[in-house]
Amino acid sequence: MSIKNKVQLITYPDSLGGNLPALNRLLLKHFSDIFLGGIHILPPFPSTGDRGFAPTTYLEIEPLFGTWADIRQIGAEFDLMLDLMVNHISRYSLYFQDFVHKGRDSQYADMFITLDKIWPHGDPPPEDLAKIFLRKPQHPFSDIQIETNGEIERIWTSFGPRVDYSEQIDLDVNSAVTKNFFADVFTHFNQQKVKILRLDAVGYVIKKPGTSCFMVEPEVYGFIDWLTELAEQVNLTLLPEVHDHYSTQFKLAEHGYWVYDFVLPALILHTLYNRSSAKLLDYLRICPRKQVTMLDCHDGIPIQPDLDDILTFDESKKIVNICLQRGANLNRLLSSDKIVDGFDAHQINCTYYSALDCDDDAYLAARAIQFFTPGVPQVYYVGLLAGENDYEAVERIGEGRAVNRTNYSVAQVEEALQKPVVQRLLKLIRFRNEHPSFAGVLEVPECEDSELSLDWQNGPHYSRLRVDLRSMQANIDYTLPSGEMKTFQA
Repeated sequence: MSIKNKVQLITYPDSLGGNLPALNRLLLKHFSDIFLGGIHILPPFPSTGDRGFAPTTYLEIEPLFGTWADIRQIGAEFDLMLDLMVNHISRYSLYFQDFVHKGRDSQYADMFITLDKIWPHGDPPPEDLAKIFLRKPQHPFSDIQIETNGEIERIWTSFGPRVDYSEQIDLDVNSAVTKNFFADVFTHFNQQKVKILRLDAVGYVIKKPGTSCFMVEPEVYGFIDWLTELAEQVNLTLLPEVHDHYSTQFKLAEHGYWVYDFVLPALILHTLYNRSSAKLLDYLRICPRKQVTMLDCHDGIPIQPDLDDILTFDESKKIVNICLQRGANLNRLLSSDKIVDGFDAHQINCTYYSALDCDDDAYLAARAIQFFTPGVPQVYYVGLLAGENDYEAVERIGEGRAVNRTNYSVAQVEEALQKPVVQRLLKLIRFRNEHPSFAGVLEVPECEDSELSLDWQNGPHYSRLRVDLRSMQANIDYTLPSGEMKTFQA
């Protein structure tokens, strides 16, 4: 199958109603004609950290969320996307715990990356260590004491807030044991009505001496090609998830993969903050067409390195500073070679509605631009409800990203659906789903810098988005089946 050119929802399993059965009831009651592109449920598996992204197994559903039967019920009505953390698994998974107990005598030992697999003596030369793209302080390694013999094994662990601890243990994707593990997971997902798999953290899977160990070419493409062949055997579609310089998405697209447009969120903010369309329109003329677009997500609004060479550092700093004034916080870069003049903003943690100062017209203009951008639009559940920054959650959880991870009760969802801004968004989603022009070709005409125009044409079917960046008014002209032209304000 392929990904449908309709609007998708992305949500945690417990964020709309509290669990999977409640999510399914809300979807059927309020959104059966809204999310025709499918539902991306963020990891619903048993997990020991990172809100689901440190799974202990893919064969079970966290009991607090529901069961596989609940997943299948959602999958019976909507194309269903789940995540596969191809780079790592929980340190408390039975696979890694067996390794901790038995060391290299474990049947799962080869799933993990002891450093002698990369460097014969197990110690990286300083020049190699300096090149590694870091997502934890100092180095991406952890020392593990084996229970049966007391030996210390140093293994690869890309992620973690501390140098001495990681909840997620990297997998050796070249190992036959790991490949069999992936094959079993793919088969299981197919049996549970899953249609699409997002490959989380796929950029980190190849470890090679003398490189950044991130998006290592050509090996990373060989790995994704192998996964693609595996997926095709069980009717799954893959979506690689990579945060990197925008050129990486272009390379992935050239290889025929679906990609994420991580440039668009901040580039739209730049457009609206500066009332200038030039950079956005230049980008839309060349961006990949086989992509999933987003404005907000469970992580932050990408800045570096995604926007590098599209926006200047001063332009990116302006976006960051405005968002900080509006209550955001930051995820920061750790690799010194990525930090220029002390600017280290990796992602902005903020709801998109708050980033636009809760201005309904500006928010709908941003969504209209997203929906007219080439690709499949994905709407994050907080953005769906025009949610504002959740400072109480940040204080309670101690995690900056919690500002955009509010959990809504059924009553709160239904209350939010009555807000005028949400009703306008639902109307816009229905238009994006239903109008046949979006199966055609995009034209990006020249226009005044304080304006923006995007035109879709599919035979006799036509739609045009016109945004006045001075007033933040977004209007859509479109054809009816009769050929008559109509207009509505987004």
